[in-house]
Amino acid sequence: MKDRSFVLKNALTHLILAAASVILVFPFVWMLSGAFKEKLEAVKMPPKLLPSHWNFDNFNTIVQFFPLYRFLLNSVVVAVATTVLQLLICAMAAYAFAKIPFRGRQGVFVLFLTTMMVPSQVTLVPLFILFSQTNLTDTYAGLILPGLFSAYGTFLLRQNIMTIPGELMEAAFMDGASYYRVFRSVVLPLVKPTLAALTIFAFMSSWNSFLWPLIATHSKELMTLPLGLSRLQGKWSTDWNLLMAGNVVSFIPIFVVYLFAQRYFIKGMTMTGIK
Repeated sequence: MKDRSFVLKNALTHLILAAASVILVFPFVWMLSGAFKEKLEAVKMPPKLLPSHWNFDNFNTIVQFFPLYRFLLNSVVVAVATTVLQLLICAMAAYAFAKIPFRGRQGVFVLFLTTMMVPSQVTLVPLFILFSQTNLTDTYAGLILPGLFSAYGTFLLRQNIMTIPGELMEAAFMDGASYYRVFRSVVLPLVKPTLAALTIFAFMSSWNSFLWPLIATHSKELMTLPLGLSRLQGKWSTDWNLLMAGNVVSFIPIFVVYLFAQRYFIKGMTMTGIK
């Protein structure tokens, strides 16, 4: 009787998880299907999941409509630069907060974490004024610099670094290693899974950023892909097949990054100590 109850409970759990998976995956399937539909078929009622005729011309149309490859290049440059620099800065800050003793360390870290409670929209006007006065608007630097600092990323890495035994670092110091050498040779190799998880978060945040590029740029040459795709949505009507085709192009890089980092993702989250 007990085994039967366990089997039923297990089957019910898997059924609920399968239903949740279908709900989560369906929007992506609908987007992919819509990217290959004709204009009228994309808004046809009742809707059809699969296109009656696979139309690959939608991707050629959006390339002719605006410089898609230029927008894609801008997004890649900004997202990769932001991700790499954010990982470096967060790792160094987390190392200092976790393993380097200094007066007021805990208080400074608490103040650092309070910045997570400040909505990013609140800082847009001060940032724009600062960047305007320093002539950084409509530049790659203006798009990259605001994303270099992440309190959440620092907290994530700090939780992982605190689990590293102090004896490892003491042994390195006894061998004459500096703080930088310990950071590079001991800390970074041990927090690779967490760095991979943070890479996904940072890349997705930068890649999908819309509001700040909208404010910080005014030339078409520096527009990122989300900003460029907004031009596919017309004032009076929208070609949903073209919009979905553009979203497929935007989705592919994020999917590729996740595929490469997925085996570290869960491991990195569990190693941070966050429940």
